[in-house]
Amino acid sequence: MTTSDNPAEPFKKALAEATKVMADDPDLSVSYTVDPPGQSGDSMRLPQVSRRMSRQEVMLARGTADALALRHKFHDAETHGRFMPEGQMARDLYNAMENARCEAVGARDMPGTLTNIDAQIAHEAERKGYSQAKSQSDVPLPVAAGYLIRHLATGRDLPPGAQNVMDIWRGYIEQQASGTLDGLEAALRDQSSFARLARQIITDLGYGDQLGEDPDGEDDDSGDEAEQQPDEQENPDSQGQDDSETDEAEASPERSQDQQMDSAEAQVSMDDLADMELGDEAEMPEGDAPMEPPPPAPISDADPNYEVYTTEFDEEIRAEELAEPAELERLRAYLDQQLEPLKGAVSRLANKLQRRLQAQQSRSWEFDKEEGVLDAGRLARVVANPTTPLSFKVEKDMEFRDTVVTLLLDNSGSMRGRPISIAAICADVLARTLERCQVKVEILGFTTRAWKGGQSREKWLADGRPQQPGRLNDLRHIIYKQADAPMRRTRANLGLMMKEGLLKENIDGEALEWAHRRMVGRPEARKILMVISDGAPVDDSTLSVNPANYLEKHLRDVIAMVEKKKQVELLAIGIGHDVTRYYERAVTITDVEQLAGAMTEQLAALFDSDPRARAKIMGIKRAS
Repeated sequence: MTTSDNPAEPFKKALAEATKVMADDPDLSVSYTVDPPGQSGDSMRLPQVSRRMSRQEVMLARGTADALALRHKFHDAETHGRFMPEGQMARDLYNAMENARCEAVGARDMPGTLTNIDAQIAHEAERKGYSQAKSQSDVPLPVAAGYLIRHLATGRDLPPGAQNVMDIWRGYIEQQASGTLDGLEAALRDQSSFARLARQIITDLGYGDQLGEDPDGEDDDSGDEAEQQPDEQENPDSQGQDDSETDEAEASPERSQDQQMDSAEAQVSMDDLADMELGDEAEMPEGDAPMEPPPPAPISDADPNYEVYTTEFDEEIRAEELAEPAELERLRAYLDQQLEPLKGAVSRLANKLQRRLQAQQSRSWEFDKEEGVLDAGRLARVVANPTTPLSFKVEKDMEFRDTVVTLLLDNSGSMRGRPISIAAICADVLARTLERCQVKVEILGFTTRAWKGGQSREKWLADGRPQQPGRLNDLRHIIYKQADAPMRRTRANLGLMMKEGLLKENIDGEALEWAHRRMVGRPEARKILMVISDGAPVDDSTLSVNPANYLEKHLRDVIAMVEKKKQVELLAIGIGHDVTRYYERAVTITDVEQLAGAMTEQLAALFDSDPRARAKIMGIKRAS
């Protein structure tokens, strides 16, 4: 079949030419691909259009083309980069509002683009489940800010899902940035003016600490330095120090006020503490040492220096409390439907695991014992030589009978789609298989309650943004199946992983420590903890105000603690990312289709009595 036989080719060619005209760039290269749409330099990727040319495909391609073309025409990368904030949340807000500005400016010149871009927005909102969102924790703030800018600039209603997102956040955004938003109309066509307005909105929303240096202040600062130079020469020591402090306060008045408040509070606290100690010493009899209150228990047993700003909003919750029974059943049915082609292969691997375990479960004996069960096979020796003592045998205890296995599943947003589906179904099949072999299984998941910090960050902002606050998000640790609960009663719980909006950030270190504490309290003699993750811990809110390796260091500390205590056997499977740099016992799979086999072989190898065979089967890679 030639390209001319494809009925979609004329449409794709016409759309490509129209996109070049709209973008005002005849050299623009337009291609159609199944990869995510986007633009890089003079190359633009649009969604693929099949031979069927369904209305949804056509509208999505046209809407994506219009949105990218308008950004190409009305967006200047150099200006954008000049005003770009430093922190991730501020960047997301800045980019979302700039995209909305380009679409709104283009819509004023070409009103027909509104309908096309509405189709693209509707598709994205439907794909991400925005119509089901009920609270601010269910949808990102930057998305809502972009929708609001587009709505205010065009006066046009948004598609239902996007409208729901905007309605959830609109009251908060307008309350915080009402005065700033009044200047939207005047700044819309000038990108530099709009960038300044966007940065002010970011400050109004509480993320001014992520903006970095003010690009408009650089020239003014250099001028001020030139004017102040003669004074500095008169007294270079004291005067220079005063000027630098003044400049710093002017460049960042919010930071200066925070530092002054922190210093004042620290001074008051020290004075109060001194007064208390003096009072205690005055009342204590001679010869007795003053009583000191015990220090607070550290947040982490692995690292006493690991800080958490607040645990007030963390939750440890059972899966059935996060959804109604009917919804769990529906999500479970959806999970089964998604993985129907894979279930046969997973079941075969599970049966292989069960046969290996049951083979070890066969009766095994130790012979020539002084007591136990009479060994009838050796009675012939007694008959031949009556002086030979009777021989007894004792049945061996199988180690895996007194075993508990915990599967700790990464429920972060990067696992969305096929990885989380396969992880859920594998956990289900392995739990039922091990249960038949008298091995108890616990299934846990970890994520956060919100994107970008949630209530923890709001409290931090209200408290004046203390420096180095530590972990700055609300944890959500989910119990899908307790070790003592039968799988038939908790099967539907695993469907929760299919719930839109559940998967957010991942803070691996605290989740691993939580799972370890649960296992240590179990009565079983042998404890195995398997972590299934797709990369390093990531939480934008925490990493924006702490060292870049803050969460990664804590994960390494927790792993070192678990392996040093040796109360739990720890192993990990990385999906698409190398986790051997964290875990001593780990294997990495490049394709999620391999997850079922990797989990099965890892667990089967752990029950192998021969250490060399176990290492060979597991294919363990040591962390460098």
